[in-house]
Amino acid sequence: MSLLDDPRRALSGLSRPESWVLGVSAAFALFLLAALLTGALGPTYFLFLVGLAGMYALLSFGLNAQWGFTGLINFSVAAFFGIGAYGSALMTADSSPIAGGFNPLVGLVVALVAAFVLALLIGIPTLRLRADYLAIASLGLAEVVRLIVLNERWLTNGSAGLRGIPSFFQGWPVLSTFPEAMPGLRLVVIPGTPILLETSFWRASLNVLLVLAFAGAAFLVLRRAHRSPWGRVLRTIRSDEDLARALGKNTYSFKMQSFVLGSLIMALAGVFYTHLNLYVGPGDLDPITTFYAWVAVILGGSGSNRGALFGGIVIVTIREGTRFLNDVALPIDPAPLRLLLIGVVIVAVMRYRPQGILPPQRELIWPSAVDGGGTPETPDSGVREQKGGGGDE
Repeated sequence: MSLLDDPRRALSGLSRPESWVLGVSAAFALFLLAALLTGALGPTYFLFLVGLAGMYALLSFGLNAQWGFTGLINFSVAAFFGIGAYGSALMTADSSPIAGGFNPLVGLVVALVAAFVLALLIGIPTLRLRADYLAIASLGLAEVVRLIVLNERWLTNGSAGLRGIPSFFQGWPVLSTFPEAMPGLRLVVIPGTPILLETSFWRASLNVLLVLAFAGAAFLVLRRAHRSPWGRVLRTIRSDEDLARALGKNTYSFKMQSFVLGSLIMALAGVFYTHLNLYVGPGDLDPITTFYAWVAVILGGSGSNRGALFGGIVIVTIREGTRFLNDVALPIDPAPLRLLLIGVVIVAVMRYRPQGILPPQRELIWPSAVDGGGTPETPDSGVREQKGGGGDE
């Protein structure tokens, strides 16, 4: 039942965790609205946070396609994120040592191709082995990619990073000049706290449009795939690979497909980050990115696309929310609190919701099966009674 068709019935059908998530999300949205209206939170920075949440949602989607669907342990999320970021930046940045000046769409294609090739190179020798070997290989891959980016100045500009990266919509008709063409607006909802919508706000709105397009496409693809026969094979592989092999499935091929799909989604997050930040450096490939993605998937629920989205938003809330603690007089340094809070969240989830906040059970059911369109009718008699009746006639 859709929330738009019958809100009361849809809300009454929510499970307890879903009701809790909806309530917390609504309260948080009201808090952000109040912060915007009172001037405590700038509209441009608010859109930046939305874009950052979308980026972490993409990383969570990619990891969920690997670990949540198939059980593939990938500790190189930062590597594929970096490949996407550098692949696009090297094609578009003015300071690129090998190319530069290309349309961002070219950078998007190059980034996805590079991520595809890297996924094949790491997957071919490891996916035939136990999951332990993939974990070890992916852990080494993340460090190898970071060291190459840091030391190969002829290719990546080394520790200086890449600057002069254009916005993603540069060169597009209408959208490329949209931020400058929009007039500056001054909205006064509460006297004394005007809300300024200037060029930076309109530019940030385009970034939000881009990440919503990326995240929406990834969510729809994964949602469809999760419910399909292909997704059922992946879940069988995660539960019991020997059983899937005994049923005649080429588990190596299915694991490779899952690994490549997740890697491409992670690269999309890197492409978005490149054109959001307009600068890419070796520090952006920090292993903490992989850690955040794993926490988001575990928090939301392994195998749950809704959970991955929710987990990504929670990570950004903790990561960016702790920055405001610098304005509060505390007897301790607030900077390490973000990792402390994330650790507390992990312990609480493992203690009270080991399956995650939003487990994937509801996502595995087609809407027609619960809305009355596809529910089979219950027979009036059993199979033996029907057979017996047929024999007497």
